[in-house]
Amino acid sequence: MRVRVFSGVQPSGNLHIGNYLGALKNWVAIQRDYESIFCIVDLHAITVYQDPAELKRKIRETAGLFLACGIDPAHSSVIVQSQVTGHAELAWMLTCVTPLGWLERMTQFKAKSQAQETIGDGILQYPVLMAADILLYQAGIVPVGDDQAQHLELTRDIAQRFNSLYGETFVVPATKLPLVGARVMGLDEPDKKMSKSATGANHAVGMLDPIDVARKKIMRATTDSQPAIVWDTLAPGVENLISIYRAFGEVDEATARQEFEGLRYGDLKKKVADMVVESLKPIQQRYAEITADPAYLDGILQSSYERIAPIAQSTVELTKTRMGLYTR
Repeated sequence: MRVRVFSGVQPSGNLHIGNYLGALKNWVAIQRDYESIFCIVDLHAITVYQDPAELKRKIRETAGLFLACGIDPAHSSVIVQSQVTGHAELAWMLTCVTPLGWLERMTQFKAKSQAQETIGDGILQYPVLMAADILLYQAGIVPVGDDQAQHLELTRDIAQRFNSLYGETFVVPATKLPLVGARVMGLDEPDKKMSKSATGANHAVGMLDPIDVARKKIMRATTDSQPAIVWDTLAPGVENLISIYRAFGEVDEATARQEFEGLRYGDLKKKVADMVVESLKPIQQRYAEITADPAYLDGILQSSYERIAPIAQSTVELTKTRMGLYTR
């Protein structure tokens, strides 16, 4: 039996090239090596208010982009988190065995609670729901970025605590992850990771940005006051542009150094823009084909649900049995 892999993306904001290079491109590369489940985590999205009509639209958009980027429904399951009730059901059972102190130590919770006068309980419970997402499918591999590493470690702690209290129930996911994709920084703020929630007009290149808009955003990217590239003293903005180019083109460092050393910044931006827009064109074309037929996308989501629902139900029933809850 192949190891199961699970990962997900929230359907809030616009998916951008940072999401693609940091996650989706890697998912496509590894999907045939595992039993792969990729999830639109809409329950996570509602930890802050979402306009209902917009959220519904974004769920479908995200699913369409998963497929357009190369997730193959013949090999991988593409699911919507809220469609599988086991996510929420298991999250409650895991909440009941998770010490409050573990959640209060989460750096994302501390940062958000300090930045706002009041926050919803969903922000505190977010990591338990993430643990439920993973443990529901007995996933052995979870490809996440550094910003989610603490939550993955908490998932391991929760699984081990539950297994200790109630007997072996959950696969404890590995801490050694498959290679994750590039860490892409904001075009306007290259000291901060590219984010779907950032408000700057030139912060991120969206996966569905019109080609001329994508090009303009890259041409306006922050660099520094120097006229040309000096490889050994790259400013953050320059390094970010080169990283984007290398990630899209799968260019090694030695080749990139030879290609870019001494290049003027305007020429650098043009080369990066050309690389990005040529990579986006086939994805956008495929997305247009997928979304032109709503029944096709619905069919993929439904067939994926039917494939994974028995896995989720089995885990929920086992967890209930272990805890002494009622089962039919």
